[in-house]
Amino acid sequence: MKKNENLSYRDAGVDIEAGAQLVERIKPAIKKTHRPGVLGGLGGFGGLFELPVDRFKQPVLVSGTDGVGTKLMLANLLDRHDSIGIDLVAMCVNDILVSGAEPLFFLDYYATGKLNLKKSEQIIHGIANGCSQAGAALIGGETAEMPGMYDADEYDLAGFAVGIVEKSHLLDNNNVQAGDAVIGLHSSGCHSNGYSLVRKVLEVSGDDPATMLGERSLAEQLIEPTRIYVKPLLELLKTVPVNSLSHITGGGITENLPRSLPGNCKAVIEKGALPTLPVFQWLQTKGGIAEEEMLKTFNCGIGMAIIVPPESATATIELLESQGEQAVQIGEVQPSEQPLPEVEYR
Repeated sequence: MKKNENLSYRDAGVDIEAGAQLVERIKPAIKKTHRPGVLGGLGGFGGLFELPVDRFKQPVLVSGTDGVGTKLMLANLLDRHDSIGIDLVAMCVNDILVSGAEPLFFLDYYATGKLNLKKSEQIIHGIANGCSQAGAALIGGETAEMPGMYDADEYDLAGFAVGIVEKSHLLDNNNVQAGDAVIGLHSSGCHSNGYSLVRKVLEVSGDDPATMLGERSLAEQLIEPTRIYVKPLLELLKTVPVNSLSHITGGGITENLPRSLPGNCKAVIEKGALPTLPVFQWLQTKGGIAEEEMLKTFNCGIGMAIIVPPESATATIELLESQGEQAVQIGEVQPSEQPLPEVEYR
């Protein structure tokens, strides 16, 4: 066998020059996300951020990490990559927001089988868009070209967010009491959860993603990015005594809302108050999915739950609607004989 000679990294499937080109292409979008505190620019070994300690007496850093899951496979199926980065940011910043934290900065990890400059630029621009919506600076990340680990057109995303909150303003479930109102913020669709089941329903239904559901196609409703609730909820926290927040992600209301309740309490949710979105109607009908399964898999129209004293419910809804959100009271907190918090539907 003839001995191979003069092999290069490119011969192994990794194009360093393409990676350098990508960095240059995304620099303007990333710069637009910068906020006070950002030090330096892209190209260093670490992202630098100066903490705004002058605004805090006892600052607490809150961190979160997440991915997009198999919604990435839908993005590839539809060849839609311009908004999947928003999903990535949303899943991280909405999580740290639950503690009352203001997002400061974000980093991403993007791995692919072969670096496609056009697709990669769309993905990173989406991440920058999400950071702008959240008020977080995109201060760094990693792009990894990994032939053999992924097929050429496959990619994966992970994100990392860091926020800050005054220690005395940290949110947990300790202030929640029986009688509190549960306010739901409308979701934009499935967000980034339950897509293994979504893809299964697509498979068994045989429906064309171009099929119209109302005024928008099925594809558009399934790929709709996760809503970022940061700015309106930070405004709410300035004026309303919020007792607890719950990001409704994988596990739906059933699994997530109890995480924001104390023991011997339950959230009683009025099913009729949940918004009716065409995409969830399609999923349940075409997949023959039981109601209980829907409620513990998908957000079912509610992306964030806010628990406030009953006398603050109206002010909460009015303020959120003035910020462009759709908000509705979906239930209340009641005492329970069970030691562990739970959700009851009516």
